[in-house]
Amino acid sequence: MSNFVRVFLFASGVLLFQDVDSARSSPCPCSDEKLCQRITKEVDKEVLVWSTSDKVWQHYNWSVVTTVAVFGDWNDELMCFAHSKGVKVVLVGFFNVNDLSNTSKCEEWVDGLITKAIAVHADGVNLDLEGPISKGSKEVNLLNELTADVYKTFKDKLPGSQVTFDVAWSPDCIDGRCYDVATLSKSVDFLAIMSYDEMSQIFGPECTAYANSPFNKTKSGVSKYMDLGIPANKLVLGLPWYGYDYQCIAVTGVDTCHIKKVPYQGANCSDAAGKQVAYSTINDLLLTRTESGRKWDAGSQSPYFDYYDMSNQRHQMWYDDPQSLGIKLAYAVDIGLKGAAVWNSDLLDYSALKRSIAQTKDMWVTLSSIKEKKNKNYKHSIDI
Repeated sequence: MSNFVRVFLFASGVLLFQDVDSARSSPCPCSDEKLCQRITKEVDKEVLVWSTSDKVWQHYNWSVVTTVAVFGDWNDELMCFAHSKGVKVVLVGFFNVNDLSNTSKCEEWVDGLITKAIAVHADGVNLDLEGPISKGSKEVNLLNELTADVYKTFKDKLPGSQVTFDVAWSPDCIDGRCYDVATLSKSVDFLAIMSYDEMSQIFGPECTAYANSPFNKTKSGVSKYMDLGIPANKLVLGLPWYGYDYQCIAVTGVDTCHIKKVPYQGANCSDAAGKQVAYSTINDLLLTRTESGRKWDAGSQSPYFDYYDMSNQRHQMWYDDPQSLGIKLAYAVDIGLKGAAVWNSDLLDYSALKRSIAQTKDMWVTLSSIKEKKNKNYKHSIDI
């Protein structure tokens, strides 16, 4: 970056400038000023959760979480509470990869991130770019340089801060994201592998409903990251607390649900034919709308069920629950990954209903299993 850095600030419609070197923390919003001190302690196993709402975070299992990434407006109250539990709270950083060749935009973005982090007492930043970059293009190296710039800036300005980067479930140019992940891993504390939406590209003549995070694909994707020489302790396994609801246009065999064709990134079919559904809603449907009950697919190690909507249209729901998540978490423990992450922690039912309490508690218990030394014999603790 240039020696003279500027951050654009808007006040009453007027464009202002501020030197990053002059950036200061805002007055501490916590009842105890010590709670505004940043959490810099390293943990053996990372449990990162993305938080999207300011309504239910009080109900998280705070004994499990190590980092909360705030996906939306910053919440001072959440930061104070998390710090009281020794939990880091980080910004989520977005950048349009189409602007990677624009040096001034890159500099302004990095400077804006660090300025905000200092002002709100954040403990770091989670980089969530996800835009497509062509293999071998100049943008590949530009992304490496931008990430390294963020890392250096945060480590210099906020010693002990955390810098992480979200990557697709596999390094094989998923959804056009041909990133140089091996180089990126050297400029962050860890990569968060988003092991979900694994059916964003469905290749083959038939479009059929299937698991969101099948274990065989998840395992294959993680293995490919490690094959690139990325150490296991630089990888965190991201898992879904949601599923996909597909309307069946036809059903063949026992229960093969054929779905409409929605092309994406060169594939004839994609999970865009369905809709994302929170785990809390899935459990409501499983309890009230299906006669078949929960089924288990051995190939993907995932649960699913069929139900009919109000128009008598057949649907198939594919999702993850404590059993399928436990299998993947056991694998993460066994190969020594740095930890786990969840998209997202607001998708459970935190109400006081008896069954909701059990379902929600079991999801958090399952997530906590990432901290076990060995996990091969992990068993689902509540029958479904």
